[in-house]
Amino acid sequence: MFQLDVDPELLRETDEQRQLRDVLRQFLAESCGPDEVRKQMAGPRGFDQLLWDRLAGEIGVHGLALPEEYGGAGGSFRELAVALQETGRVLCPAPLLSTVVLAAHALLVSGDRQACERWLPGIATGALTATVAGILHPGTVTAERGPDGWLLRGEADFVPDGEGADLLLVAAWAQDGPRLFACGPDTGDVGRTPRRVLDPTRRQALLRFRGARAEPVGEAGEAPGVIDAVLDAGRTALAAEQVGGCAHALDALLEFVVHRTQFGRPIGSFQAVKHRLADLLVEVEAARSASGYATVCLAAPEAGEPRVAASAAAVACSAAYRRAVAEYVQLHGGIGFTWEHPAHLYVRRARADEALFGTADDHRLRLAGILGLVGGRNQVVDRAASHTED
Repeated sequence: MFQLDVDPELLRETDEQRQLRDVLRQFLAESCGPDEVRKQMAGPRGFDQLLWDRLAGEIGVHGLALPEEYGGAGGSFRELAVALQETGRVLCPAPLLSTVVLAAHALLVSGDRQACERWLPGIATGALTATVAGILHPGTVTAERGPDGWLLRGEADFVPDGEGADLLLVAAWAQDGPRLFACGPDTGDVGRTPRRVLDPTRRQALLRFRGARAEPVGEAGEAPGVIDAVLDAGRTALAAEQVGGCAHALDALLEFVVHRTQFGRPIGSFQAVKHRLADLLVEVEAARSASGYATVCLAAPEAGEPRVAASAAAVACSAAYRRAVAEYVQLHGGIGFTWEHPAHLYVRRARADEALFGTADDHRLRLAGILGLVGGRNQVVDRAASHTED
């Protein structure tokens, strides 16, 4: 029913992607270590503006998957996934997921050339931060025509980076059905209340629209398809971040068990520790494969079914990340539980990621629906919304 095979060459890292990874890893090691991450997440915006500007200007991360006509590099999601793995590896709190993945993808998929020309160049240069709102809570924001254009009313909760985003792309219910709207930086009448969340490196906010001026993006009736595509892009991007987090945890564990001694020998020499690390390696590599397949399917849909690949990656990568951070804490002993050690930040990121676009059980249910075993394509969205509210 679905194409599950893919050309191995598409899964293999190119020389350009390897160079990008090397550059990013060195750059982030120097500018986004654990101490810097703590400072950034405690700051007023939750990220370092200088780091954000350098990622965009010096390395061009923001425009990797954007067409050249909109100021991007003309690459694909494969290059962007490399960057997301590396930022996920260090828990970089910059709003890449919300801006470069969710918002940018929403604009591209909408097919609204005028909106793309207006907003994407700013995203590519890093001059604009953006996010999407209302995609997990359909129907909570309504749109009505006013004398001077469209106005939005209602609430969107737990919006990633919603407190400080310049551009808001809002899924709202209009008289002719669901539509996508853009609220620019100069739009008033939007209340933003930061939410207290488990993962302090990824801020979320409650947005209240009180007659906020907005412009429609795309055609009426196309919003459901755009929302589905944006969610799958988010799931695929999140899987890449999770693979990066897994890689950090595994590398940190290997470094620790080689140097930590007990009973006169490195703890890594004990058979029980070897087995645990070997099992973790197998699970991390399986997650890497699932993430790579989802990335290829998103970059080249003819290679496979993006919906199936995205949900399969969400299941595999969430499970691997959960196990990786558990071992990260436990094999470090008592120090792994302390606030001073970075392990707990990865635990928080891993647990929060599990419900960001739906839990593993939600995605298993979605896969069953896609394959015709149960009904309802939006069950994962509805259940994810209920998890967030809980």
